[in-house]
Amino acid sequence: MAACLVPLAIWIVLSGLDDLFIDLVFLFVRRRPFPWPSDSELEQAPERRIAVLVPLWREHRVIGQMLDHNLAAIRYTNYDVFVGVYPNDPPTVQAVAEAAARHERVHLVLGPRDGPTSKGDCLNWLYRRVQEHENHGGARFEIVMTHDAEDVIHPESLRLINWFSRDYAMVQMPVLPLATPGHEITHGLYCDEFAEFQTKDIPVRQRLGGFLPANGVGTGFARPALERLAANHEGRVFDPGCLTEDYENGFRLHSLGYRQVFLPLRFENREPVATREYFPRNRRAATRQRSRWVAGIALQGWQNHGWRGGWRQLYWFWRDRKGLVGNLLAPVANLMLAYGAAGYLAHAASGKPWQLGSQIPGWVSRLCAATLWMALTQIALRVYCSGSIYGWRFAAAGPARQLWGNVVNFAATLAAIRQFAAARLRRQSLDWRKTDHVYPRPRLGELLVRLRALPIAEVEEALRTLPKGVRLGEYLVQMGKVSEESLYQALSLQSGIPVGAPAGAEVDRLAARSFPADAVRRWKVLPYRMETGRLHVVTADVPSPEMARALAGLSDSEIRFRLVRPREFEELAQEYLPCER
Repeated sequence: MAACLVPLAIWIVLSGLDDLFIDLVFLFVRRRPFPWPSDSELEQAPERRIAVLVPLWREHRVIGQMLDHNLAAIRYTNYDVFVGVYPNDPPTVQAVAEAAARHERVHLVLGPRDGPTSKGDCLNWLYRRVQEHENHGGARFEIVMTHDAEDVIHPESLRLINWFSRDYAMVQMPVLPLATPGHEITHGLYCDEFAEFQTKDIPVRQRLGGFLPANGVGTGFARPALERLAANHEGRVFDPGCLTEDYENGFRLHSLGYRQVFLPLRFENREPVATREYFPRNRRAATRQRSRWVAGIALQGWQNHGWRGGWRQLYWFWRDRKGLVGNLLAPVANLMLAYGAAGYLAHAASGKPWQLGSQIPGWVSRLCAATLWMALTQIALRVYCSGSIYGWRFAAAGPARQLWGNVVNFAATLAAIRQFAAARLRRQSLDWRKTDHVYPRPRLGELLVRLRALPIAEVEEALRTLPKGVRLGEYLVQMGKVSEESLYQALSLQSGIPVGAPAGAEVDRLAARSFPADAVRRWKVLPYRMETGRLHVVTADVPSPEMARALAGLSDSEIRFRLVRPREFEELAQEYLPCER
């Protein structure tokens, strides 16, 4: 047992010294100011045209809500969204087609092959569609952004990328997981890791001149840089054979001499200015996603680029690839620590000799003490980074989540090595191991603040004084804090349901009598149009699960809801249900 400690301790010391170096740089440079533009500068900056690329595979459950929410929240006007789908994924094709019918800036891009191929391949289709759009009379897009189907895009994101892309070829917004309850330790692990990565590691990497690995979402590219990438790689901007095409493009752009910038975390109305999303919330999904990251960054990166470059480049390669060893050794180190601690406690309690301690040479003992000190320093900084974003109560459980993370990363690294080796033996490309996504339902108060309907202080005051049994939106309208129009716009964003009364030509009097009168009275709903397989219904309330189940039992058709204000609902009911006057 003691013999295993020597190589293990040496590795941990080497890796720990590397992490300690990053920690020290962070502590020295974190106070340096960043050249943020003022609100007036952002408002007055000319809006260059932006193309947002969203690659999809089996995302029909989330993409409609994602597009509805983000297009309403983004504070920018000169942009279009190109959404890539596969011919053999008809539910997603339909969901995007419906969104395109609602939003003229959304463009459905049907790929030439069945899927899934790879995210890079899908992004290349999207980029070619952007070029075709320009060739058919559209204005040139000067910036290209990438996003995923689960992203909550910050309202200021496009304006910030527009501002900084004047000087940088790649602009990266921070990416942070949304908060979840503390008992969800797998998702909490993502919160801890991304908080540390976005607060400490990436800013230090930028300060030391390392290349910035793109995050794949919230990334803006200047058009000339992408055109040069395409010219250098047979017209392909994104590497279709790489599982982490975002990391690859960050490296390629840096190698070509282009400037990159990561926008450091800052807060607006006490919320981080960042792209937010849910990450995997169970071990199996997390292992699947992380195995793709390990295979793409560490293994494919090693295969494609080796250890070539100057010493600075080699250092960042080491940082990005050391997990191949560290992830496999971390659980072993945890077990050794637990075994040694248990033996020491038994020795202290009984007075019997501590067998492990007697077998360890003095210099190894001091080495182990150094590794423990460095590990505690690293844990403390992670807790600090997590607490600054998610709160100190959440961050206090970070050390326990880190132990769980060692198990997840161990499994993911083994899976990545196995997948990579199997693909090499068969001379095949690695499969796109896509993560299943859910789209978050934002809080009503948060949406009202984002829409600038009222300041966050008034939302917090309303929550403190909210009478029992009264809904927040109704209370704010009664108090005169927000208009009914702003409330319903926020409710539409929250639920993903379109808002606004249908035009008279859309209303079918026969359809209006599809539900029994008692159901109309109870749920305050009114059917207004029928089409093949669908019944369209207006309601003045966001449908509850109970309402949706009850109405589903009254119709064989799929029910599609539309929000209207109470006054609009009463007017429609009086006109089309005369018996209810």
